[in-house]
Amino acid sequence: MNRPLRFLGLFLLMSSALNAAEPKKPNVLFIAVDDLNDWVGFLDGNRQTITPNLDRLAARGVKFNRAYCAAPLCNPSRAALMTGVRPFTSGVYTNGNDWRPVISEDLPLTTTFRKAGYHVAGAGKIYHEAFARRSEWDEYLPSPGKDPEPTGDTGVGGIKFAPLDCKDEDLREWKVVNFGIEQLQKKHDKSLFLAVGLFKPHMPWNVPRKYYDLHPLDKIVLPEAPPEDLSDVPPAGIKMANPNGDHKAILESGRWKEAVQAYLAAISFTDGQIGRLLDALDESPERDNTIIVLWGDHGWHLGEKQHWRKFTLWEEATRAPLIWVAPGVTKVGTASDRTVDFMSIYPTLTDLAGIPTPEHVEGQSIRALLANPQAEWSQHAVTTFGLNNHAVRTEGWRYIRYANGDEELYDETADPKEWTNLASRTEYAEKKAKLAALLPTNNAPEVAKQTAARGNRKQREGKTVLGAK
Repeated sequence: MNRPLRFLGLFLLMSSALNAAEPKKPNVLFIAVDDLNDWVGFLDGNRQTITPNLDRLAARGVKFNRAYCAAPLCNPSRAALMTGVRPFTSGVYTNGNDWRPVISEDLPLTTTFRKAGYHVAGAGKIYHEAFARRSEWDEYLPSPGKDPEPTGDTGVGGIKFAPLDCKDEDLREWKVVNFGIEQLQKKHDKSLFLAVGLFKPHMPWNVPRKYYDLHPLDKIVLPEAPPEDLSDVPPAGIKMANPNGDHKAILESGRWKEAVQAYLAAISFTDGQIGRLLDALDESPERDNTIIVLWGDHGWHLGEKQHWRKFTLWEEATRAPLIWVAPGVTKVGTASDRTVDFMSIYPTLTDLAGIPTPEHVEGQSIRALLANPQAEWSQHAVTTFGLNNHAVRTEGWRYIRYANGDEELYDETADPKEWTNLASRTEYAEKKAKLAALLPTNNAPEVAKQTAARGNRKQREGKTVLGAK
């Protein structure tokens, strides 16, 4: 062999060896669960819950005992988490605000991973489905269809629930998880970012009867909800609680226990679907090279503070599960009591994957807490519900200020149920001032409300598009 060819051969061999030595970027399994509060075994929010699969996932990594949403309703919570832009920056405060015209396609988490060479696939509810933007994804499961509908009784007013005489396979979660399983079983040329969004326990709590049977009605214990709990809550908080709405209807119906049973049943059904997904991952050759993050988009009230659903700034509506499993970083069976919010998910994923975090991201990586769950941590969580309504949560306190100036202050160590509002007591003035200093100072005007069927032209006019070049 002549010298030039010999050197060329050596160069190609060395290049091949170097490429072979480069570690593959970790895959990501990104699991979203809709309307799931702390009624899961690993958070001990309700002793009646049955969640063996969520519990085994938590046992594989780090569970966060104090994790909070950016907004206590689907659309703004998910838009903020996925794009890295908080509600008070984007103006996306409600389920009627279309986030797409004001947050450009170069900002979301999906785009960042695609630019880094990932195959980005998704199924189910990741964003609020009224305002989906499928162009962000390489692959997305078409609509999984609708669930079977019950015949006869369907619940109490707007609180919808009924057992179904059908199979798990008849519900859309099954199809969403099937897509995830197929992706995990495929051979991918690129690293995989796989997002699986489970709809339940979002209402209606219509799931196969066997999940209701796991929670016998005569064994149901109701949440603690003192009837005088709103006596020290200011008018703005009472307006959010709306005690004369769903809660009054539930009390008059005498079916509070049935509704609690139904929510527990929906959680157990979803837990089973998560188990199927975890089994598929465990059978995959990529099991040990896959980051898992599971999050709920916000919490849920079931009568606490005479309120049902989300839509408040209290603990029940703002706290949700957060689990991380990061090979080589997390340790099995660990827990963190540090306060985080879900704006940390985007920068933590990019940090773990070795991808630069875009400058616009309004959150901080919690990689240090994944490695050492009790590491020093000075951050707090902020939850926003509507223009100028915010809650600040630290490890020991919750401070709420509403747009009209009404305030609430809770000592979470002495009063974890938030039954005693301390905001008007002079001895807590200094504590309140320190927490108030953590409130956002810039609050973007609300994006125009519209339904998904309407065009976006009016929203684009006169509104800055974040991230637009």
